Amino acid sequence: MYLTVTLNPAVDKNCEIDRLRPGEVNRLARSSAAAGGKGINVAKILRQFHMPVAAVGFLGGPGGRLIEDAMEKLGVEAYFTRIRGETRTSVNVLSGDGLVTEILEPGPVIERKELEAFRKQFSGCLEQCRMVVLSGSIPEGVPVDIYAQLIRECHRAGRKVCLDASGELLRQGIAAKPDMVKPNRAELEYLAGHKLFGMEEVKAQARKLLAQGIGKVVVSLGAEGLLYLDGEQELYQEAVRVRAANTVGCGDTVVASLCMSALAGEEAAIALRKAAALAAANASTKESGAVPMELYLE
Repeated sequence: MYLTVTLNPAVDKNCEIDRLRPGEVNRLARSSAAAGGKGINVAKILRQFHMPVAAVGFLGGPGGRLIEDAMEKLGVEAYFTRIRGETRTSVNVLSGDGLVTEILEPGPVIERKELEAFRKQFSGCLEQCRMVVLSGSIPEGVPVDIYAQLIRECHRAGRKVCLDASGELLRQGIAAKPDMVKPNRAELEYLAGHKLFGMEEVKAQARKLLAQGIGKVVVSLGAEGLLYLDGEQELYQEAVRVRAANTVGCGDTVVASLCMSALAGEEAAIALRKAAALAAANASTKESGAVPMELYLE
């Protein structure tokens, strides 16, 4: 079983508009709401491949009930910690010119007893899984080294763990030596402390992560594709070209695909091709984590 951790999930509200006009009245053509957050998206993808998945994190209010209901409908074993605060909403404005504007709420404040309840829930779920996926931001009240703490707990239990985070969450998580990390270029630049120009500079920074004890580093480069390093080989996979409807969640799709390949023991080159194809299929749809399988299999 896979265990996804989403500490700051969201209700993803996709709003479609002909053209976004800042500073003016904007009337939407249509809107829809779906369960979102990086770990939630990973769980949605895994379930499309009929993988057994458990999900943990914090949920509160009507938005939290929407997410929990969506997870249970998909067959995800939901073990979320209920909180007094409200689960946030993320607004994705999809304009006719192909641009996506994201407006993200910060999330609720987590109380000490809620954090303690989550840690007990996580420890219990850890016993029944083989791989843990730690994804996304954290709400206020959660310590910035939370991913580092969870990674160490995973390793003590003999579980593999993948980290997909940014900023200090990523920096401190790396110190705990996860089995795999999936930064994008901006996240690598944060770690480096400066801009990275060209593929060689990106590779050099990724190698520094390997030197810190990371097993695999996969860098998502958007339309430029994927870069893979594991200490023995360095591979590059071009992005699959599609007409993009919404690129939100493509990184989560890559994580889900790579985790499936890792547990299946697939060669890195095959894993990269699958991840690129799945990300492209995800980009072709308006809802994150809902992949048209026919397009993926092409």
